Amino acid sequence: MSISPDFKRNEAVGLDLGWLNHIHVNKAATDRRAASLANRRSVKKEYQAAWLLKAISVIDLTTLAGDDTPGRVERLCRKAMRPLRADLVDALGVQDLNLTTGAVCVYHEMIQHAVPVLQGRLPIAAVSTAFPAGLSSMETKLREIELSVAAGASEIDIVITRQHVLTANWQALYDEMLAYRKACGEAHVKAILATGDLVTLENVAKASWVCMMAGADFIKTSTGKEGVNATIPVSLVMVRAIREYYEQTGFMVGYKPAGGVSTAKSALQYLTVMKEELGNEWLEPHLFRIGASSLLTDIERQLEHYVTGNYSAAHRHAQP
Repeated sequence: MSISPDFKRNEAVGLDLGWLNHIHVNKAATDRRAASLANRRSVKKEYQAAWLLKAISVIDLTTLAGDDTPGRVERLCRKAMRPLRADLVDALGVQDLNLTTGAVCVYHEMIQHAVPVLQGRLPIAAVSTAFPAGLSSMETKLREIELSVAAGASEIDIVITRQHVLTANWQALYDEMLAYRKACGEAHVKAILATGDLVTLENVAKASWVCMMAGADFIKTSTGKEGVNATIPVSLVMVRAIREYYEQTGFMVGYKPAGGVSTAKSALQYLTVMKEELGNEWLEPHLFRIGASSLLTDIERQLEHYVTGNYSAAHRHAQP
């Protein structure tokens, strides 16, 4: 992936409770802004095709099912390295793009099956810390991170303890995130807030800030297992926290919506949020990912429609 030479990984800057006390979210204004993004005219034709190719490049192609098998993970990895059918690549004239997804995302047990297929050509993201609920001992969660990094994961998607947010125990959340960051070592850490469990947008904003203050490289909406996952209002709150954090510290933190992002139209909405709220630099894989399992199918269908004028059946673009 292409990373700016000026890019610096986020560092723990210390917990500033005074700053947290000044965080407030105008829900009505946030909802109006979200609605304006959802209702605007979408890009068309070759511009839409270009944006959809960009969307492919930031997908964390994911399988987190209870019936995952080594074969499924191996197929997922091959799909991640060649996400578009060869005939579509030729028709679009993007042979030189060497298009891949941003990463693959799997359970710890499946890292060993991803490593020999990817051979370092794409990052492996492992969900960790008792995903999805996060309700195991701290010792167990830290050891899981260490084992995943040792097995070959270069990115770790951790889940925070939601009770710390719901009880406003920001010191406990900071200490937890700091410990996760240390256990990851050189691996990048994505902090999953499980925003559907956090009740208010203000809680989402404060949790975002605490995780960034403790050194999270990415903040991520959801595990995909909550009742409500990624939404545009939540995304606006989180990316604006990222923008303010950058203005205050100079560190660029990435963003990952996950859970329920399954259509090309929704992917374009999230790309629009990133471009308008954070700018073009945040449209690259080292600062933006979309966690998804079925999104790539719909993007391929939309690109085939652009090339041929016809929509194909989803099974012609089946995922592993």
